[in-house]
Amino acid sequence: MVAEIVNEISEFLQKGRAKNVKKLVQDALDQGVDPKEILNDGLLAGMMIVGGKFKRNEVFVPEVLVAARAMSAGVAILEPKLIEVGNEPIGKAVVGTVKGDLHDIGKNLVVMMLKGAGFEIYDLGTDVDADTFIAKAEEVGADVIGMSALLTTTMPNMKDVIDVLSERGLREKYIVMVGGAPVNESFAEQIGADFYTADATSAAEVAKDAVLKRKAS
Repeated sequence: MVAEIVNEISEFLQKGRAKNVKKLVQDALDQGVDPKEILNDGLLAGMMIVGGKFKRNEVFVPEVLVAARAMSAGVAILEPKLIEVGNEPIGKAVVGTVKGDLHDIGKNLVVMMLKGAGFEIYDLGTDVDADTFIAKAEEVGADVIGMSALLTTTMPNMKDVIDVLSERGLREKYIVMVGGAPVNESFAEQIGADFYTADATSAAEVAKDAVLKRKAS
């Protein structure tokens, strides 16, 4: 019965049915299902399936957005219970579009996928300068700093963040990830980023893997 309701949560989330997800999450809690099980095997599992389909071009941005909305609706019901049982996120990520750049669709998808992978997210929005990225990362004890750029003219601002981290002796403290339409592997290497990923699902997978490896070492 537990597996059945958790699978239903995953299936409705994949279809973007927020109302059904909310009701089923509440039903599962009322039946005494472990909140962590609802989160991991229902909400996060469903979101990762959507992410995989997005990566393979089987679904597109609108489908991801409605699935993410359904996940948020479920998490809102679940959050108080997760706090009660002391559920720890796998890591903390500070994410934003760099200074001078106001594009946020790609960044928003990354935020959703990172949430889906179990991260606690601090979304700084767009037009974010180096000081703001670093101040927030220091404030919250972030594991990951994720930067997005859609304009070639704003790409150098990614390097500024990494340079300031180095100047302040903080570079090794963070996993720095970059992405966006004009960004590529070669540019990421050139500016000293840890990882470049081409899409939001890969970003979540790489971030999760990197954080878990770092915590295990």
